[in-house]
Amino acid sequence: MGVRGKSPVYYLPHGGGPWHVMKEDFGPDSGYDALEAYLVSIGRRHAGEVSSILMVSAHWEAEPIAVHFGARPGMLYDYGGFPERAYRLTYPAPGAPDLAAKIEALLRGAGFPTARETERGYDHGAFVPLMVAFPEATIPVAQLSLLAGLDPAAHFAIGRALEPLRSAGTLILGSGMSYHNLRGLMSGSPGVAEASRRFDDWLAEAVALADPEARRAALLGWERAPAARECHPRSEHLVPLFVAAGAAGADPGRRDYSGLLMGATVSSHVFGA
Repeated sequence: MGVRGKSPVYYLPHGGGPWHVMKEDFGPDSGYDALEAYLVSIGRRHAGEVSSILMVSAHWEAEPIAVHFGARPGMLYDYGGFPERAYRLTYPAPGAPDLAAKIEALLRGAGFPTARETERGYDHGAFVPLMVAFPEATIPVAQLSLLAGLDPAAHFAIGRALEPLRSAGTLILGSGMSYHNLRGLMSGSPGVAEASRRFDDWLAEAVALADPEARRAALLGWERAPAARECHPRSEHLVPLFVAAGAAGADPGRRDYSGLLMGATVSSHVFGA
C-alpha cells in the first residue's frame, strides 16, 4: 500500500498496439523488453493488496464522462494492420459494477454528469498493460473514459473526486504515453530523441513538486513545457496523467520508470508510493 494506507496512483505507458505479443516484430532494440519488465514489477509490487482496479485509458473519450458498469467486459481491438494473433487476445478480468457505482457517485457529487456503459470492451490502452502486470486476470476492473475536449483542469478535478477510492484498496491506473507523436516516431528523425527527453525531464520535475497547488499549476500549464506540442500534437495520451495527479491529492509523484521506445523517451510516474 502507499502512504497512510492509501493505494498509490500510476500513470503508465501502454506502448504501441499489442506489442506484448509481438515484441520480435518491433526488433531487439525497440525498448519493449524493459517496459515489459517494469509492468511485471508493478504486478509483483501490489500482489495480494489490490481489491479492484480503476483504469483510465487514453483510448476512450466520451461526453459526458462514461463509467463502465459491465460485469464481463469483452475485447476492443482498436488497432489495425497487426498479425492475426493480435485479434485473438483475451483478458477475462471481471468488471466491477460496485466500484463503478462508487465512481459514479463521487463524480456526480463533484458536479460531473456521467453516462453508464455496459457493452464496450477493454481497449488496448487498458488490456495491454493489464495483461502484462496482472496476467491472472482475477482483479475486477472498472473503466472510466476521458471527458471529450480533454480539458486538463476538468481531468484534474475528476481525479480529485476519485481520491477516496485509494483508501478502499482500489489501484488507479492512468494509461497513456508521455511521448505520443506517431508521425515523429515513424519519421525516424533524430529530433524525436531530444524533444522527448526534454519534455520527459520537465514532466518528472513537475510531478515531483511537493506543494500540491504548485504541482497542479505546473501540470495544467504543460503546453508551455519544452517541446510539449512536439511530443503531444493531441493530448489524449497525456490527459490520464492529470486524472492520476488529481487522485494523488497531497501526495507528490516521482518518475518510476524511464526508457526508450522506438527512439523516444517514455516514462511512468507514481504518486503516493
